[in-house]
Amino acid sequence: MSEEVKTFSPTREKIYEIIFESDTALGKYFDIALLIFILGSVITVIMESVDYWHDNYLHIFLILEWFFTIFFTIEYILRLYCVHRPWKYATSFFGVIDLLAVIPTYLMFFLTGAQSLIVIRSLRLLRVFRIFKIGTYMEHGALIVESMRASRGKIAVFLYFVILMVVIIGSSMYVVEGDINDQFDSIPTSIYWAIVTLTTVGYGDITPVTNFGKLLSAIVMITGYAVIAVPTGIISANLVRKNFKVNGQACPHCSLEGHDNNAVHCKFCGEKLLH
Repeated sequence: MSEEVKTFSPTREKIYEIIFESDTALGKYFDIALLIFILGSVITVIMESVDYWHDNYLHIFLILEWFFTIFFTIEYILRLYCVHRPWKYATSFFGVIDLLAVIPTYLMFFLTGAQSLIVIRSLRLLRVFRIFKIGTYMEHGALIVESMRASRGKIAVFLYFVILMVVIIGSSMYVVEGDINDQFDSIPTSIYWAIVTLTTVGYGDITPVTNFGKLLSAIVMITGYAVIAVPTGIISANLVRKNFKVNGQACPHCSLEGHDNNAVHCKFCGEKLLH
């Protein structure tokens, strides 16, 4: 491991520091610029989907699209160049997102003909994936993910209880409303109504007509507020319990962030950090 760090050239290390880390001045400037480009590309895709803008300013959108595509292509190549394990980064979640950000525009060269226009248009929607890259710059993202991971056992038990609840409520409503109300024509339909009501969505496509059915609906609605609050409380408790300090430094080997300020080795792959 030590030899691999020593052979990391100063140029690649500097590029890595700018692109992947946000604790330095250049890293922060790059992050801000990248966020502006990401938002600009997403706004371009959204505006282009409006018929008026598409019909009158198509040439401008094409110029902007190629400008953003070239920028993100260079950025993607530099990311692969400056990491120790390019393949690992390329197959990571954000590595795939980076690739999806540039592929659709280049595919337009190979998918030609009138029959392919619909396919090309749908492929261009993949460029909206660029907006997910914003998530890499959330300072406390690692803390939230860790808290959710620590809460998965309690949340699983809670979801199991919720599933039992909607099955019981749906079956009960089928017994109450089934012979009178054609909307509750089966237990699965009644369970669907229970889920919609318990989550306080309330589509209104299925409604009870009997007095007891309306009473049961009111109870389910009130219970829904408590159901929504439980997982939030579980995750919040873990957030308060952990509350550790992390920085924006990324590992040069696995490219993952969320390390403690005094960390020497990556807590994900064990490799030594550059700084």
